Amino acid sequence: MSQASTTPAVRTAGLTKAFGAHQAVAGIDLEVPSGAVYGFLGPNGSGKTTTIRMLLGLVQPTAGSIELLGSPVPERVVDALPRVGALVEGPAFHPYLSGRDNLFRLDAADRTADPDTAKQRVDAALERVGLGPAAGKRFRAYSLGMRQRLAIAGALLTPKDLMVLDEPTNGLDPQGTREVRALIGSLADEGATVLVSSHLLSEVEQVCTHIGIMHAGRLVTQGTAADVRGVRETEARIETDQPAEAARIMRELGLTDVRVTPGGAAGRLGSVAPEKVVTACVHAGLSVTRYVVDAPLLEDIFVALTGEGFDVSG
Repeated sequence: MSQASTTPAVRTAGLTKAFGAHQAVAGIDLEVPSGAVYGFLGPNGSGKTTTIRMLLGLVQPTAGSIELLGSPVPERVVDALPRVGALVEGPAFHPYLSGRDNLFRLDAADRTADPDTAKQRVDAALERVGLGPAAGKRFRAYSLGMRQRLAIAGALLTPKDLMVLDEPTNGLDPQGTREVRALIGSLADEGATVLVSSHLLSEVEQVCTHIGIMHAGRLVTQGTAADVRGVRETEARIETDQPAEAARIMRELGLTDVRVTPGGAAGRLGSVAPEKVVTACVHAGLSVTRYVVDAPLLEDIFVALTGEGFDVSG
């Protein structure tokens, strides 16, 4: 792997794709920092997959520019793509060949790979995704989850500086999902940048350092996971038989959007330490029966930004 760079692993400017009168992607400025695990989210039809296909040179943009690993695409795509591993729109392998033989064929197509070390690469990739025991089975006998794992193994045959994974946990059971999450983490630890789309918000929240959200062809927000969560502030809620007094204390502490609620009071914490609220109320003699700090969930932020339920198949 190359050392972490200040140059973004992925950068676009005004990236646009129109299909007739319909703009599937409308002038987005995507920036994926080197070394990041970037969660790329969007509701059905948001332009997410079209964007990924443009990044990989599978679809020609209508307008705008793309840089992958510092190389302009498509002008220097031959310099960038050997350093990029990708899983897009599901795996495609020969059904009559075993998982191992499919990887051998894939490896042989890589002009940069040394044929003398093919076996080591294939065996290592299979073990890394937990397919070692099933390596000899024909692909057509693989479950959906096993096929997904084999596709990830194919992307890992040689070290990559950028991995683009479109729904990498599709078809996996909970154990398989945890293994893929650990794999993404290990790739990042080794210095790779990972761009991952997923419909499993809990997985994105656990593994991603950065997040971008698409809606109706536009990138509505992107940044560090903390920055994106900051779109909605953490709220404190206290239950007491003196709600007006609790609200007054919250305002004095500096909470915003303070309001009296049935059985208590609530407000946005901002920079106020959560423990200060309940401490101040108790010191003032209030009887506190319950105190809740409600950190914003990624799903709540997603719905607030897009107005839609979470479905990233588009």
